[in-house]
Amino acid sequence: MRVSKHFTGTCVVAVAALVAACGGSSSGSSSSTGGSSPNAKPITIGTSLSLSGDFAADGQAFERGYRLWADDANAKGGLLGHKVKLQVISDSSRPDQVVSNYQKLIGSNHDELVFGPFSTLLTVPSSKIANRYGYAFVEGAGGGPAVFATGLKNVFDVSIPVKDNLVAFAQYIAALPAGQRPKTAAYPTVNEQFTQPQIPVARKILEAAGVKTVYSKVFPAEVTDFTPIAGQVVAAHPDIVVLGSVDVPTVSSFVHAFVQQRFNPKAFIATAGPDQGAAFVKAVGQGNQNGIFVPNGWFGGFRKADSEKMVKEYIAKYGGTPSDINADVAEAYAVGQTMAQAVAATHSLDNKKIIAYLHSGATLDSVQGPVKFDPLGENTAQKTLTFQWQNGALVQTLPAGQPGVHAPVFPKPPWGV
Repeated sequence: MRVSKHFTGTCVVAVAALVAACGGSSSGSSSSTGGSSPNAKPITIGTSLSLSGDFAADGQAFERGYRLWADDANAKGGLLGHKVKLQVISDSSRPDQVVSNYQKLIGSNHDELVFGPFSTLLTVPSSKIANRYGYAFVEGAGGGPAVFATGLKNVFDVSIPVKDNLVAFAQYIAALPAGQRPKTAAYPTVNEQFTQPQIPVARKILEAAGVKTVYSKVFPAEVTDFTPIAGQVVAAHPDIVVLGSVDVPTVSSFVHAFVQQRFNPKAFIATAGPDQGAAFVKAVGQGNQNGIFVPNGWFGGFRKADSEKMVKEYIAKYGGTPSDINADVAEAYAVGQTMAQAVAATHSLDNKKIIAYLHSGATLDSVQGPVKFDPLGENTAQKTLTFQWQNGALVQTLPAGQPGVHAPVFPKPPWGV
C-alpha cells in the first residue's frame, strides 16, 4: 500500500516554550523574507518515516526527497529567514509506532512543522494526532479514501487521489480497436487501502468495453508466498493482469512466477512497484521489466524545470540515472514545496493560517505539477499519468499526445527482452 506523509506546525520559534499552552497551533510569525540570518534559530520540521519494515524502500526514498527539498530551501535562505532542520524518526512501518512518533515530534519536541509519513495505512492514525494539536498535515503518499473519510480538515495530499490511478490505462485498453482489444482480465490485489479503491474503477471501464473478468481475488497483506496466487492467475489465462500491489517484492514474486510458468499476458500493470527504479529492475531481473505499466504522477524523465533540477541534484548526490529514481522522492519533495509556499503566502508558521490558506482554493506548484486542494484535501489539479518500461527505461505513455510521451508497447514483449 502506498501511505501518506504529513506535517505539523507549532508556535513560532520565539515562543516555542508556549506550544503546550497554545494547543500546538503556531500563533506567532516571522516577517523576514530575505536570506537567513546566521544567528536565527532553525525551524525544525519533524517527520516519521518507514526506514525499516515493509515500507522501507519507500520510506528511505521519501527521506531523500525531504532532504533534497530542505537543502534547496536552505540554499535560498530557508523559511521566513530561518534555516530548515529536518528531524526524522523511524516508525518501522508500524501504525502504533507512527502514532508515538508524532506524539513525540509535536507534543514533546514541539517541532514547528511536520511532514507526513509514507502510506495510507500510516497516514490515517498520524493525521489524527496532528489534528489533535491543530497542525497542518501535508503528505504525498496517503491518497487512499480512508484518509479523507475521517473528515479531518488538516490533511492535504499533494499527489493524485489513488482511486483514479488506473483510469488512463483502462481507458486506453477500452479504446483499442475491437480486433486488438484484450478479451479477458484478472484482478489480483492485496488487501490494502491503497490498492483496493483502484480496482473497481478500472474494472468497470474495462467490462463496459467488453473485457470479461476471469479472475478477481483479494489476498491478505501478510502473504509472503505469492506462487499459489500467481498460479491461479495463470490458470485463468487472462489477456490482461491488473495487479493491486504496494511494493516491489509483490510485483517481483508475480513476475518470477509468470516467467517460470511461461505465461506472458498481453498487458501487465501494477499499482506500485514498477515506479521504484533500479530497485525494481534488480528485483524482477534485467529485461523482465520491459512492457510493464505503472500509474503515477511523476517519473525521472518528467519535463518540468524544477523536476529536472531535482533529478540532477539527486543523481549528483546518490548516483544512477533518471529511470533509477523512485517516484516517492518527487512526492516528498512536492510536500516540502507545498508547505513552503503556504508559509510564504501566510508570512507565518501559524498552522491555523496554513490550513486556511491551503483550503483557500489557491493553485500551488510542485515538481509533480499543479497542486490545488478540494474541501477534502485531495489534489484535484494534477492528472494521472501512466508509465511503461521500454528498452530498459521508464517512459511516459499516457495520456497520449503530450510532449515527450511514447506510444505504449502492446502486446507486451516476451520476458527477458
